Amino acid sequence: MKAPHLETEIKLPVSDLASVRRRLRQLGFRRLRPRRFEQNSVWDTRSRSLQKRGVLLRLRVEGKPGGLITVKGPRKRQRGFKVRAEWEVEISSAEAGEKILAELGYRVVFRYEKYRTTFGRGTHGHSGGVVLLDETPIGNFLELEGGKGWIRKVGRELGFGSEEAITESYGSLYARWRREHPRSSKYMIFQK
Repeated sequence: MKAPHLETEIKLPVSDLASVRRRLRQLGFRRLRPRRFEQNSVWDTRSRSLQKRGVLLRLRVEGKPGGLITVKGPRKRQRGFKVRAEWEVEISSAEAGEKILAELGYRVVFRYEKYRTTFGRGTHGHSGGVVLLDETPIGNFLELEGGKGWIRKVGRELGFGSEEAITESYGSLYARWRREHPRSSKYMIFQK
Protein backbone atom coordinates (compact mmCIF):
# COMPACT_ATOMS: atom_id res chain seq x y z
CA MET A 1 0.00 0.00 0.00
CA LYS A 2 1.25 3.44 -0.86
CA ALA A 3 1.70 5.77 2.11
CA PRO A 4 -1.17 8.20 2.72
CA HIS A 5 -0.56 11.71 1.54
CA LEU A 6 -2.38 14.99 1.17
CA GLU A 7 -3.32 15.42 -2.48
CA THR A 8 -3.58 19.02 -3.72
CA GLU A 9 -4.91 19.58 -7.23
CA ILE A 10 -6.95 21.63 -9.68
CA LYS A 11 -8.43 20.89 -13.09
CA LEU A 12 -8.17 23.22 -16.06
CA PRO A 13 -10.36 22.98 -19.17
CA VAL A 14 -8.52 22.22 -22.41
CA SER A 15 -10.00 23.17 -25.78
CA ASP A 16 -7.03 22.28 -28.02
CA LEU A 17 -5.07 19.11 -27.20
CA ALA A 18 -2.31 19.72 -29.75
CA SER A 19 -1.64 23.23 -28.41
CA VAL A 20 -1.47 22.13 -24.78
CA ARG A 21 0.89 19.24 -25.62
CA ARG A 22 3.11 21.65 -27.57
CA ARG A 23 3.11 24.15 -24.68
CA LEU A 24 4.02 21.43 -22.18
CA ARG A 25 7.04 20.49 -24.35
CA GLN A 26 8.06 24.16 -24.59
CA LEU A 27 7.96 24.38 -20.79
CA GLY A 28 10.25 21.38 -20.44
CA PHE A 29 7.67 18.77 -19.51
CA ARG A 30 8.17 15.26 -20.77
CA ARG A 31 5.84 12.31 -20.86
CA LEU A 32 6.26 10.14 -17.75
CA ARG A 33 3.49 7.69 -18.60
CA PRO A 34 2.01 7.16 -22.04
CA ARG A 35 -1.65 7.73 -22.85
CA ARG A 36 -3.67 5.01 -21.10
CA PHE A 37 -7.32 4.14 -21.00
CA GLU A 38 -8.80 4.13 -17.48
CA GLN A 39 -12.04 2.65 -16.23
CA ASN A 40 -13.04 4.01 -12.84
CA SER A 41 -15.86 2.91 -10.57
CA VAL A 42 -16.96 4.78 -7.46
CA TRP A 43 -18.34 2.59 -4.69
CA ASP A 44 -20.62 3.40 -1.75
CA THR A 45 -23.32 1.88 0.41
CA ARG A 46 -26.97 1.87 -0.63
CA SER A 47 -27.56 4.85 1.71
CA ARG A 48 -24.48 6.69 0.31
CA SER A 49 -22.83 6.78 3.74
CA LEU A 50 -19.37 7.50 2.29
CA GLN A 51 -20.60 10.38 0.14
CA LYS A 52 -22.42 11.87 3.14
CA ARG A 53 -19.09 11.90 5.01
CA GLY A 54 -17.23 13.35 2.00
CA VAL A 55 -15.28 10.12 1.42
CA LEU A 56 -14.59 8.62 -2.01
CA LEU A 57 -13.92 4.91 -2.60
CA ARG A 58 -12.72 4.17 -6.13
CA LEU A 59 -11.52 1.17 -8.11
CA ARG A 60 -9.39 2.07 -11.14
CA VAL A 61 -8.49 -0.38 -13.88
CA GLU A 62 -5.96 0.58 -16.56
CA GLY A 63 -5.65 -2.85 -18.07
CA LYS A 64 -6.08 -6.40 -17.05
CA PRO A 65 -5.68 -8.01 -14.63
CA GLY A 66 -4.83 -5.57 -11.81
CA GLY A 67 -6.14 -2.30 -10.53
CA LEU A 68 -5.87 0.37 -7.88
CA ILE A 69 -8.22 0.94 -4.94
CA THR A 70 -8.20 4.54 -3.71
CA VAL A 71 -9.82 6.10 -0.67
CA LYS A 72 -9.99 9.89 -0.51
CA GLY A 73 -10.91 11.57 2.75
CA PRO A 74 -13.15 14.61 3.16
CA ARG A 75 -12.03 17.76 1.39
CA LYS A 76 -10.02 20.23 3.43
CA ARG A 77 -11.18 23.82 3.16
CA GLN A 78 -8.61 25.38 0.85
CA ARG A 79 -9.72 28.27 -1.33
CA GLY A 80 -9.02 27.60 -5.00
CA PHE A 81 -7.64 24.07 -4.50
CA LYS A 82 -9.00 20.59 -3.98
CA VAL A 83 -7.12 19.10 -1.01
CA ARG A 84 -7.83 15.62 0.37
CA ALA A 85 -6.01 12.86 2.22
CA GLU A 86 -5.55 9.91 -0.12
CA TRP A 87 -4.65 6.24 0.38
CA GLU A 88 -4.03 3.82 -2.48
CA VAL A 89 -3.40 0.11 -2.72
CA GLU A 90 -2.51 -1.81 -5.86
CA ILE A 91 -4.42 -5.03 -6.39
CA SER A 92 -3.42 -7.92 -8.62
CA SER A 93 -6.98 -8.67 -9.77
CA ALA A 94 -9.64 -6.06 -10.56
CA GLU A 95 -12.28 -8.79 -10.43
CA ALA A 96 -11.19 -9.79 -6.92
CA GLY A 97 -11.22 -6.10 -5.91
CA GLU A 98 -14.82 -5.79 -7.09
CA LYS A 99 -15.81 -8.93 -5.16
CA ILE A 100 -14.11 -7.70 -1.98
CA LEU A 101 -15.83 -4.29 -2.17
CA ALA A 102 -19.20 -5.94 -2.83
CA GLU A 103 -18.71 -8.37 0.06
CA LEU A 104 -18.00 -5.41 2.35
CA GLY A 105 -21.42 -3.97 1.44
CA TYR A 106 -20.39 -1.48 -1.24
CA ARG A 107 -21.85 -1.17 -4.71
CA VAL A 108 -21.01 0.84 -7.80
CA VAL A 109 -22.70 4.25 -7.73
CA PHE A 110 -20.84 5.89 -10.61
CA ARG A 111 -18.54 4.90 -13.45
CA TYR A 112 -16.32 7.11 -15.54
CA GLU A 113 -13.74 6.60 -18.25
CA LYS A 114 -10.88 8.66 -19.55
CA TYR A 115 -7.61 8.54 -21.39
CA ARG A 116 -4.78 9.87 -19.22
CA THR A 117 -1.23 10.95 -20.09
CA THR A 118 1.16 11.95 -17.29
CA PHE A 119 3.80 14.68 -17.70
CA GLY A 120 6.57 15.94 -15.45
CA ARG A 121 9.73 18.00 -15.64
CA GLY A 122 13.06 18.16 -13.89
CA THR A 123 15.74 15.53 -13.55
CA HIS A 124 13.41 12.96 -12.01
CA GLY A 125 10.24 14.08 -13.78
CA HIS A 126 8.33 15.05 -10.62
CA SER A 127 10.02 18.37 -9.84
CA GLY A 128 7.26 19.90 -7.70
CA GLY A 129 4.30 18.05 -9.20
CA VAL A 130 2.78 16.38 -12.22
CA VAL A 131 0.50 17.42 -15.05
CA LEU A 132 -2.16 14.90 -16.03
CA LEU A 133 -3.86 15.30 -19.40
CA ASP A 134 -7.31 13.71 -19.24
CA GLU A 135 -9.46 13.11 -22.30
CA THR A 136 -13.02 12.44 -21.13
CA PRO A 137 -16.45 12.01 -22.74
CA ILE A 138 -17.36 15.56 -21.58
CA GLY A 139 -14.18 17.32 -22.67
CA ASN A 140 -10.49 17.50 -21.99
CA PHE A 141 -8.84 18.66 -18.79
CA LEU A 142 -5.43 19.18 -17.29
CA GLU A 143 -5.04 18.15 -13.68
CA LEU A 144 -2.18 19.86 -11.89
CA GLU A 145 -1.10 17.94 -8.79
CA GLY A 146 1.60 19.23 -6.46
CA GLY A 147 2.22 22.01 -3.99
CA LYS A 148 0.04 25.12 -4.18
CA GLY A 149 2.89 27.35 -5.34
CA TRP A 150 3.86 24.86 -8.04
CA ILE A 151 0.25 24.58 -9.23
CA ARG A 152 -0.15 28.37 -9.43
CA LYS A 153 3.15 28.78 -11.29
CA VAL A 154 2.53 26.01 -13.82
CA GLY A 155 -1.05 27.17 -14.37
CA ARG A 156 0.25 30.67 -15.24
CA GLU A 157 3.00 29.22 -17.47
CA LEU A 158 0.35 27.29 -19.36
CA GLY A 159 -1.65 30.48 -19.85
CA PHE A 160 -4.48 29.86 -17.38
CA GLY A 161 -5.81 32.29 -14.79
CA SER A 162 -6.83 31.25 -11.28
CA GLU A 163 -10.47 31.91 -12.20
CA GLU A 164 -10.31 28.94 -14.63
CA ALA A 165 -9.37 26.45 -11.90
CA ILE A 166 -11.92 23.71 -11.29
CA THR A 167 -11.96 21.94 -7.94
CA GLU A 168 -14.90 19.63 -8.65
CA SER A 169 -14.60 15.88 -9.10
CA TYR A 170 -15.45 14.18 -12.38
CA GLY A 171 -18.62 12.92 -10.71
CA SER A 172 -19.73 16.49 -9.93
CA LEU A 173 -18.76 17.72 -13.38
CA TYR A 174 -20.74 14.91 -14.98
CA ALA A 175 -23.81 15.57 -12.80
CA ARG A 176 -23.79 19.16 -14.09
CA TRP A 177 -23.28 17.91 -17.67
CA ARG A 178 -26.30 15.61 -17.33
CA ARG A 179 -28.49 18.51 -16.19
CA GLU A 180 -27.50 20.35 -19.37
CA HIS A 181 -27.71 17.16 -21.51
CA PRO A 182 -30.62 15.18 -20.03
CA ARG A 183 -30.39 12.38 -22.60
CA SER A 184 -26.81 11.52 -21.55
CA SER A 185 -26.04 8.08 -20.19
CA LYS A 186 -26.07 7.45 -16.43
CA TYR A 187 -22.30 7.09 -16.38
CA MET A 188 -19.49 9.18 -17.87
CA ILE A 189 -18.33 6.59 -20.38
CA PHE A 190 -17.36 6.72 -24.02
CA GLN A 191 -20.16 5.66 -26.34
CA LYS A 192 -19.11 2.79 -28.56
